[in-house]
Amino acid sequence: MSRVVVTGLGMVSPLGTGVAKSWAGAVAGKSGVREITRFDAKGFPVRIAGEVPDFDPSDVIEKKELKKMDLFIQYALYTGVKAFEDSGFVVTGENAERVGVCIGAGIGGLPAIERWHSVLLEKGPERVTPFFIPMVIINLAAGQVSIRLGAKGPNSCAVTACATGTHSIGDAFRIIKRGEADCMVAGGTESVICPTCIAGFNAMKALSIRNAAPAGASRPFDRDRDGFIVGEGAGVLVLEALESAKKRGADIYAEITGYGMNSDAYHITMPAPDGIGAARCMELALKDAGTSPEDIDYINAHGTSTYYNDLYETKAIKRAFGGHAKRLAVSSTKSMMGHLLGAAGGVEAVLTVLAVRNGTIPPTINYENPDPECDLDYVPNTARQKRINAAMSNSFGFGGTNAVLVFKRFEG
Repeated sequence: MSRVVVTGLGMVSPLGTGVAKSWAGAVAGKSGVREITRFDAKGFPVRIAGEVPDFDPSDVIEKKELKKMDLFIQYALYTGVKAFEDSGFVVTGENAERVGVCIGAGIGGLPAIERWHSVLLEKGPERVTPFFIPMVIINLAAGQVSIRLGAKGPNSCAVTACATGTHSIGDAFRIIKRGEADCMVAGGTESVICPTCIAGFNAMKALSIRNAAPAGASRPFDRDRDGFIVGEGAGVLVLEALESAKKRGADIYAEITGYGMNSDAYHITMPAPDGIGAARCMELALKDAGTSPEDIDYINAHGTSTYYNDLYETKAIKRAFGGHAKRLAVSSTKSMMGHLLGAAGGVEAVLTVLAVRNGTIPPTINYENPDPECDLDYVPNTARQKRINAAMSNSFGFGGTNAVLVFKRFEG
């Protein structure tokens, strides 16, 4: 069984385009939540979101190609190419079948569906673009990256709501461990800041309505949290067999050692009471990593800023880690970016890897009024310097689907 390491990173987020800009914003505790500009949100109960502010894919995607891709695919292609460039891996005729892609989305091309459905109704079927289907189906995110890189190995996508990015990375990790590939480009992407999405989540009473103070709206674990913020972006890791990485002298960010996945089997949207399923998923990831609870220094929490999610994740961490839970650093980077849905696990995995690499824990901002029932160390408001030997990234999705990754400092 191969050891698997991280050799490349790519990210687009509400804090900016590129890993460096997003990481710097996260460490500084900046918020990427603003008033919606993607559409006219006047009259909507929710008028704020985490939009990517500066996305320009022109150095990766030709202008004529953009019309074939909804924005979630553009984000995936951009971050996939940038992560691969960062890794220094080169696809050749000899190794192409050992290089794969696993990038998913939770919802996919909803904005394009809205747009072209309107065209259909207003102008008729002849005016619908021939690129409609490939611009909206989720597997074209991985497909476009595969085509660009010439990666002829495994090509798939997870579609598991808010756990998508984490499942995609975990699945890619296991593909390499099984010896079916030497290198996998893996992560999550999403861009659904559009009327139907905002209206739908609002109808569920899932979103914050702090329209007057966007930067303070996402407040995981805070007593006054009132819902999550829809965000967008993509996060991609290049995973590689250790033997391959060492052979070519690659710069190794961290080692990925564990992956847990399971189901609450409880409810379509609510987590299982007291976080039982989430706790079991963390335990599965620890077991897979061969790591004891006491070895984990930091958890990048799912931490959505909704009442039950934050409460039950706190209880799940206590259940899985026992007395060590109070010694853990736990933070939610969704406090700064909002909830990137299918991209959340990918972006949060990138941030967790960088926390391990740099010895810096991004904070949970807007943590002003502690919830007595959420009583762990949430790294409030200011980043913390700390050597991290092992870290965990949590993702829990609608339908009760759970996914957890464990990363370790690479020691050779």
